Amino acid sequence: MVRSWPLAMLGAVSMVCIFQYFHVCSAVQLDLSRIVASHGIDIGRYANPSGYNYKTYYFKQRVDHFNFNNDDMYSQRYLVSDEFWNPISGPIFLYAGNEGDITWFCNNTGFMWDIAPEFKAMLVFAEHRFYGESLPYGNQSKDPGHIGYLTSEQALADFATLVVHIKASIPGAQNTPVIAFGGSYGGMLAAWLRMKYPNIVAGALAASAPVWQFPGLVDCGGAMKIVTQDFTRADPECTKTIRKSWDALTKMKNTVADRKWLTDTFQLCNPLKTAADVDMMSQWLADTWFDLAMVDYPYPASFLEPLPAWPIKEVCSHMPNSSLDDKDLLGNIAKGVSVYYNYTGQASCLNSSQSAVAALGADMWNFQYCTEMVLPVCSDGVHDMFPPAPWDFDSFAKQCEKTYGVTPREHWTTIQYGGKDIKAASNIIFSNGELDPWSAGGVLKSISESLVAIVIQDGAHHLDLRASNKDDPQSVIEARKWEKDLINSWIQQAL
Repeated sequence: MVRSWPLAMLGAVSMVCIFQYFHVCSAVQLDLSRIVASHGIDIGRYANPSGYNYKTYYFKQRVDHFNFNNDDMYSQRYLVSDEFWNPISGPIFLYAGNEGDITWFCNNTGFMWDIAPEFKAMLVFAEHRFYGESLPYGNQSKDPGHIGYLTSEQALADFATLVVHIKASIPGAQNTPVIAFGGSYGGMLAAWLRMKYPNIVAGALAASAPVWQFPGLVDCGGAMKIVTQDFTRADPECTKTIRKSWDALTKMKNTVADRKWLTDTFQLCNPLKTAADVDMMSQWLADTWFDLAMVDYPYPASFLEPLPAWPIKEVCSHMPNSSLDDKDLLGNIAKGVSVYYNYTGQASCLNSSQSAVAALGADMWNFQYCTEMVLPVCSDGVHDMFPPAPWDFDSFAKQCEKTYGVTPREHWTTIQYGGKDIKAASNIIFSNGELDPWSAGGVLKSISESLVAIVIQDGAHHLDLRASNKDDPQSVIEARKWEKDLINSWIQQAL
């Protein structure tokens, strides 16, 4: 999910929905002004170099599923691949879209594409409202009178209604079992979709879904501890170097000469003009280390940025000595961060004001973060390598009120979706990688025979949802086999 540092400075880090992916679908640019506003419009079939084929459709959805006095409608985008589908016995695999362009999630959820031929499944990738092209009020969707319709509850109702439409409109699909998939926030949605609409989906694979990362449920410092463990695993000197870098940056933020040295050394696109700029740079670095922990994959990947295999190890190769003086130590930090943002060597400078990819909807996610998706993350500087940043809900709420004019509902999501009391639910896989910071808020132990936790050693953020790779660790190979067995059992139950 997408992170916003003004909120993170209060001890709150939002998720980058890394949310799961390896192969690439084509991202087709469409002229929406030419699309007729009607149900299930076929925009055509597209192919891409990875061999994925799908059709793009638009479905006329209600803006407000829970208010009978509001008849506003909008066009929700969804992608369909039926080339492997057997209408007699094949299921529907539904991806619950995250906070971004749905083609990006199609691009990167290779596991669904890998297993579709085996299950003879239809693939559906449903875009989340207020992201990508599914904007209920077009360019005015961010207006205060409109953005309030951006909630997980409304998104789940969209997904459920879309499934009903697909089953009613496609011959042979009426009695087809539906399995929900999702990673990160999408994984949370997949799990909640099964909980809220068990009549719609027969089961869900919730990969790297921090469904317990809400106030009062888990230690808010867990995520930062895991990041620190990941870097220590690569090289303890690397962790020590990063821990020392915060004081070094503080010492160098108050003079023009030092700020210029930092700008030049880190090859920043925008010069550091004030001490506050250096503070924001520090937050950007912390964000980078967090993101690296999420995408510490065992092979080269381009999920957030083009990176080598085991990128943390590569980053830490530039930080072998924590006993250097401040400038030499920060020079090594600059070399390390350049691995993340400029591994290909094509960037002429680094933009310290942005760390998320463009396909993710940072603005809209920050609104969700300030309303119902209150995900506390903190650090203490003792059990982790980050500066102390306690979770302060009151300060966080004031920042949200200032920015969006809304007050977060601290415990609403726990009330709405059950928190840790979800034993009444069934047929959900909660998979988490041990290297993934967000596993700290995930379900790590099975709750029942049908609420199954799978913990993947050497796994980063939803590694299991990515396409198979020759360098996959044995742990994820075994996890995917287990997942397939469970999915098959749910399908047989539903037939």
